[in-house]
Amino acid sequence: MLHHKSLMSRFLPGARLLAAAWLSLACAPPGAAAQPLSRVPLREERGEVILEGASPVDSRLAERIAPYTETRAATFLAWLPDGAMLIGTRFADTEQIHRVAAPLGLREQLTYLSDPVTAAAAPQVAGAGFAFLMDHDGDENAQVYSYRLADRSIRPLTSGQARHGALVWSKDGRHLAFYGSERNAASDDIYVDDLDVPGGGPHLVVAGQPGTWVPLDWSIDGKTLLVEQSLSLEDCHLYLADVATGGITPVDPGGPKAGIRSARFAPDGRGIYLVSDQGGEFAELRYLDPVTHQTRDLTSSIPWDVTAFDASADGRYVAYVVDEDGLSRLTVLDTRYELEMSPPGLPQGVISTLQFDRTGRRLALTAESPESPRDVYVFDAERNQLVRWTHSEPGPMSESAFVPAELIHFPTWDRVGVRRRTLSAYLYLPRTPGPHPVLIDIHGGEAAQFRPTFDPFIQLVVNELGYAVVAPDVRGSSGYGKTFLGLDDGKLRGDAVRDIGSLLVWIDLQHDLDSRHVAVMGRSYGGYLALAALADYNDRLRGGIDFAGITDFASFLEETAPYRRDGLRAQYGDERALETREFLDALSPLGRTRWIRRPLLVVQGLNDPRVPPTQSEQLVATLRSRGDDVWYLAVKDEGHDFGRKSDRDAYYRVAATFLQSLAQ
Repeated sequence: MLHHKSLMSRFLPGARLLAAAWLSLACAPPGAAAQPLSRVPLREERGEVILEGASPVDSRLAERIAPYTETRAATFLAWLPDGAMLIGTRFADTEQIHRVAAPLGLREQLTYLSDPVTAAAAPQVAGAGFAFLMDHDGDENAQVYSYRLADRSIRPLTSGQARHGALVWSKDGRHLAFYGSERNAASDDIYVDDLDVPGGGPHLVVAGQPGTWVPLDWSIDGKTLLVEQSLSLEDCHLYLADVATGGITPVDPGGPKAGIRSARFAPDGRGIYLVSDQGGEFAELRYLDPVTHQTRDLTSSIPWDVTAFDASADGRYVAYVVDEDGLSRLTVLDTRYELEMSPPGLPQGVISTLQFDRTGRRLALTAESPESPRDVYVFDAERNQLVRWTHSEPGPMSESAFVPAELIHFPTWDRVGVRRRTLSAYLYLPRTPGPHPVLIDIHGGEAAQFRPTFDPFIQLVVNELGYAVVAPDVRGSSGYGKTFLGLDDGKLRGDAVRDIGSLLVWIDLQHDLDSRHVAVMGRSYGGYLALAALADYNDRLRGGIDFAGITDFASFLEETAPYRRDGLRAQYGDERALETREFLDALSPLGRTRWIRRPLLVVQGLNDPRVPPTQSEQLVATLRSRGDDVWYLAVKDEGHDFGRKSDRDAYYRVAATFLQSLAQ
């Protein structure tokens, strides 16, 4: 028999919430109209997590969720000169830097910091250590730190509220270049730190120019930096920067506007390898001679974007990754024998972070699939052999429990010429018989793409809640050419929402999907699309999840981090112009809340510099003033994404509880 104290402890959280609700009614001002008890937002704070208006998590559901929160992943960060590598992985609450010396070897933890560390760079010089980036509580104001392997000491190279990124070491390991916003919050300038100079520090190299500036590579002699100026996604330029004087010389003067994904000096010391969409629909890998301005296309026959590349130190091997409808394909060119190699055995998913080691024979990369967590592999180009270096744990589950992602295509409401346009999506189906409730998962970032990576939350929703998850690439997504990327620009913004309507029609025609129980969710720009879909198709949706979504475009553009405003205005329009502001107001979910009549979960990191918390707060307040069913999850120590396991766990539990209620 349970003791009285034990029995009370089981129901105490719910009792506190109920008491708080009655107290809020009892303390209402005289004459105020009393809300129904069900409409009073109940507030709970557990550490850094704030929860309002949500139903309690069922203990049995919590037990089923727990295994999905224990999954781990590994990301390649950098080769060390001794042949070991740095990886990022999590063993406690946050991802930290580890050293791995051999395939499937011990993960030796090097950093033990409270914030996640997910970016590092190491020079190929013995004893030099490495540098890494770390922000605080997700504020994205990353600072640069130096790590000495000899004594494991950490020294900050920057300080303050400025943001930094793109760590690039000189070939001799004496100089570190990066960008920073110390000069003003709206500009990213280029700095160099001469680490072997006593009492030195970062000094400004390139500044006072419009746009965002990023260092890409050092010349062999260490006198020149290859840098990129970005005015927008479609307007980027390469320059050679003299490190001593700060003078810049355009690499390709007078060239047309183009998007540049990446670039670096070729090992021959003369040319430049770059990935650009100049003159075509897709981002191609090219070799450019900056003296003659002649280019040689290496991937022009491939009708997809190149997403990553690297070249060996001697120039013999060039590796690149192509994004084929969301899936990655790796090719390694042997330039000596003019051969192409495609390493077998990689997961069928997404490949990233390519880097050859100092010998130029071993290529490290990160690979993952919907059914296998992110891990590090090494391809030995001389032996044509792939070796797995890490084996991350999928939690207390077998990888066989995870469902695959199926590439599907669905027709839209418009045509391309005489044919109906089709869009791509990935479908995750439960192994149980249907029809299944459906969750439409819309990717964040207007100019981004859904990629079939390992996502524990999707696997949880499919396996434990019985949902089918469909993740579309609506117009404006990247990966399908420049024309497709621009189909939602300016006054065409609403056309992307109409694509969600087309997907709902497709769902209605599938016998194994339950069109009466469809929910929608999205992050950031995807959050905007989810809210807009709830307004336009409220009779066909059961509810939605908005994770840091844009709710009011004008105030979003005014309040987002200063360094983002010009680029975003190029995409969405300049809210300072009256006509544009009126259009943005008509487009914004905040002005259309009277049509959002379905249950909604709003999730927000309170340190988010991209989508300010006020976007979520004003939406929640507006809906609640009307008595709508709104759950609100806010986290004090997170930004645009949740980097701490404890915070992700809280989100998983609340979101799963919310979706379970919608499926009933």
